Amino acid sequence: MLMCTQLSAQAMVSSPSAPAVNRAVLWKDPGDIRSLDLFYGPGGKKHVPQPPFQFVKEDLKGTSPKFDITDGDGKKWRAKVGPEARPETVASRLLWAMGYGANENYFFPDLKIDNLPARLSRGQSFVSAPGDVNAVRLQRHPGGEKKAAVWHWRANPFFGTREFNGLRVMMALINNWDLKDENNAIYDDPSSGRELYEVTDVGASFGKTGKSYTDAMSKGNVKEYTHSKFISKITPEYVSFNFPTHPPLISFIFPFFWSQMHLRWIGRHIPRADVQWIASRLAQLSPKQIRDALRAGGFQPAEVEALATTLEHRIAELNHL
Repeated sequence: MLMCTQLSAQAMVSSPSAPAVNRAVLWKDPGDIRSLDLFYGPGGKKHVPQPPFQFVKEDLKGTSPKFDITDGDGKKWRAKVGPEARPETVASRLLWAMGYGANENYFFPDLKIDNLPARLSRGQSFVSAPGDVNAVRLQRHPGGEKKAAVWHWRANPFFGTREFNGLRVMMALINNWDLKDENNAIYDDPSSGRELYEVTDVGASFGKTGKSYTDAMSKGNVKEYTHSKFISKITPEYVSFNFPTHPPLISFIFPFFWSQMHLRWIGRHIPRADVQWIASRLAQLSPKQIRDALRAGGFQPAEVEALATTLEHRIAELNHL
């Protein structure tokens, strides 16, 4: 795994608007972006989980089927199945390559898990035979840091900084519309005494620009992603993105509709200079790196090419501002 120099908000001297914060870290300099391995991602090849895998327990929180397992080295992993498994694997690699914190994520088309219950509470449709689970994403946080709290898009030490606005652009780039604060985490890093700010759930990516009637349309949907509009408005000072868009207004999801409307600001009115900063970093990714990240997420060759072409077009749009 590439060792990156950690930059606190206080140390971000290149960002004139950065506040003085002692311990909080949102962004790290990843070094030579062109040298990063986006197939294996932040964990690298050496951290790929190895069998035998043992079932531990189900996690019934959130909307996606999840459960905990241990690997042959005794490390615990959070397994996720469903429409978020593939896009989350890809999104984590792109964020990591840009210098943002990301979990170690690995996608397995098939996984043999010992002691799996005869029937899972959720995700049973992904069990093809006793102990055999299909399309699984395994995730763990590197370094042994512990989650201390969640952080809020509206209230955080980095609000208004170049790095924070770059993160907003990254969410637009991948169409990650599920931006509730609960998907953000602060990790305590015992080795440095720092607080690491991360977007830890990015599974609602590479689909529509907002929640649709079904998750199959709004998460990991190649057709919807490649046909979605990216930039909605450009002015001399600001750029706005067509994201996140509001979900269908139907009575039984009105509270969710209202909450999503309050998040629309995240993709709007981003300073043009900050957009150009992250665009210049995205432009350093090679076609191979982009396709490696998509292959790591289990997308088929035709899907990889369609998604990669769209990502490349979007990055070019940003760099032509």
